[in-house]
Amino acid sequence: MAGGWARDGAVQDQIDDTVSDAVSAARSRMPKGESAEYCDECGEGIPEKRRAALPGVRTCVECQSRRDGALRQSGINRRGSKDSQLR
Repeated sequence: MAGGWARDGAVQDQIDDTVSDAVSAARSRMPKGESAEYCDECGEGIPEKRRAALPGVRTCVECQSRRDGALRQSGINRRGSKDSQLR
């Protein structure tokens, strides 16, 4: 964290860089290349509009929703109280 002899705005620069790095990392994890015509998990057709909107997509909306739901239920308390974060 900036402090001491750091110039004005250095803290904001660090925040901006952190956000930019996170966005770059998220973009690098997005699918790339040619989209599949059929879902890799259930075999149903993937609509043309979904394939055009998300290049490299491999799953239908239903299967992707199930995947995302499983990720959200990871057991991590992201809404914990401040006290629980300090322990």
